[in-house]
Amino acid sequence: MDVFAEYLAKIDNPVHQATVEEVLAWVLQEFPQLEPRIGWNQPMFTDHGTYIIGFSVAKGHMAVAPEKAGMDHFEEVLKQGGIDHTKLLIRMKWTNPVDYGLLRQLIEYNIADKADCTSFWRV
Repeated sequence: MDVFAEYLAKIDNPVHQATVEEVLAWVLQEFPQLEPRIGWNQPMFTDHGTYIIGFSVAKGHMAVAPEKAGMDHFEEVLKQGGIDHTKLLIRMKWTNPVDYGLLRQLIEYNIADKADCTSFWRV
């Protein structure tokens, strides 16, 4: 988690900071093959040099960005679940519990879908 220490220290709200730290630690524990890193000023995880998922903090939510293909793949699940999202990210409101089941699905999908990907982003 040392790679994320500076990012976490900049989160002013201690509850939000603790939530993000918990989520990042969960990803590391559940997917130890992923490489943690900071890119574009946000914590993210890669697999064999390709982007898998990233996180960022906003006033009302933690944003989860699984890349557009991941968003497209889960669009109906997100709509049916009433999950706040855009074409590129999911907004996990601070007032709701973290949906670890959804995070697991997003990460597993991207790992499998990008298994043969040789670029950082899908092309």
